[in-house]
Amino acid sequence: MSSIHPTAIVGAQARIDPSATIGPYAVIGPHVTIGAGTTVGPHCVIEGHTTIGRDNRIFQFASLGAQPQDKKYAGEPTELRIGDRNTIREFCTFNTGTVQDRGITSIGDDNWIMAYVHIAHDCRVGHQTTLANNTTLAGHVEVGDWATVGGLTGVLQRMRIGAHTMVGFSSHVAKDVPPYMVVDGNPLAVRGVNLVGLRRRDFSDQRISAIREMHKLLYRQGLTLEQARAAIQQLPATYPEAAQDVALMDAFLASSAAGIAR
Repeated sequence: MSSIHPTAIVGAQARIDPSATIGPYAVIGPHVTIGAGTTVGPHCVIEGHTTIGRDNRIFQFASLGAQPQDKKYAGEPTELRIGDRNTIREFCTFNTGTVQDRGITSIGDDNWIMAYVHIAHDCRVGHQTTLANNTTLAGHVEVGDWATVGGLTGVLQRMRIGAHTMVGFSSHVAKDVPPYMVVDGNPLAVRGVNLVGLRRRDFSDQRISAIREMHKLLYRQGLTLEQARAAIQQLPATYPEAAQDVALMDAFLASSAAGIAR
């Protein structure tokens, strides 16, 4: 049997793994699935069509799977999907998706999500991210793997934060943030390459050199975006170890609808 506190209210159709733990006064809706080893703290509300993987730690007073804060929402059975081994701290609010997008809000694996973080409808959060206290993601935002977002940061709807980025404290993200960069401020400005993060993740010297060259081409040479992209595409000839990093950057730049922070 699952460890479900007697004061918790669990929908009869909810699927709770026998090794999950549900704390006092938690409310679990009928369309919720909770995987093995996940712990749900006191007074949490998990509702909607929400699927939560294994070994997550969900702290007290979180609200997960509530309907989106979108006036167009008309009760469609949209979803929230949370992966494995995430830490979700107090008072976080994650909403389900909308039919105007893919209908799914998704959070990957191994994310460290601090108190009062809001993840709105149709957001996509990757793996190994850190979202500090009071980070607010508006609808349709994408956050890449290993990104770190500083506290009290607001991210405008449909913006993208690339992989391995660092967004500084209390920033206003109103442009796409290319992978590997450090940004902060309001208006947002690119400060350099996320060298500390890359070194912590054992990027080789050659890969870091290529990423620094990409930063130079985008921000220090006075090139147009298309000129910078063309030059970036040639970098694997000089830095073969960085071919995947170059491909990631080029794909991000090519698909930016809002324009990048520059």
